[in-house]
Amino acid sequence: MRAGSGESAQAKSASRPIRVLIGKPGLDGHDRGAKVVAAGLRDAGMEVVYTGLHQTPEMIATAAIQEDVDVVGLSILSGAHMTLFPRVRQLLADQGREDILVIGGGIIPQDDIDRLEAQGVARLFGPGTATEEIVAYIDNWFHSRSE
Repeated sequence: MRAGSGESAQAKSASRPIRVLIGKPGLDGHDRGAKVVAAGLRDAGMEVVYTGLHQTPEMIATAAIQEDVDVVGLSILSGAHMTLFPRVRQLLADQGREDILVIGGGIIPQDDIDRLEAQGVARLFGPGTATEEIVAYIDNWFHSRSE
């Protein structure tokens, strides 16, 4: 059962680890960074689902809902972030899952970061970000929901 469907965020946080889906939307074929982040999140005790390369926003949103994740992390280097990130966010909202945190990473200009964050993407991490920073951000967000 997901928080928001009767289970409190506090009960949810006590019942299982934070669940994160890492998605590679679009035609971007470089997944080394996504795999490094996935491994870092796993090492921090989170459950991680990696959907693989060349996923559509629909595939990512569907997997996120089916896997009952708390967080969707999107990785993109192809330059299609202004289309793909908002689409995933919208598909989750359309299914009543605004409670899923959407974060991202890749090569994204600051102007686009500002626009994506204004559209509901919570945080974007650039190249060279330490996995500990991503872990801390997710952990702080997750645990602040139960307060």
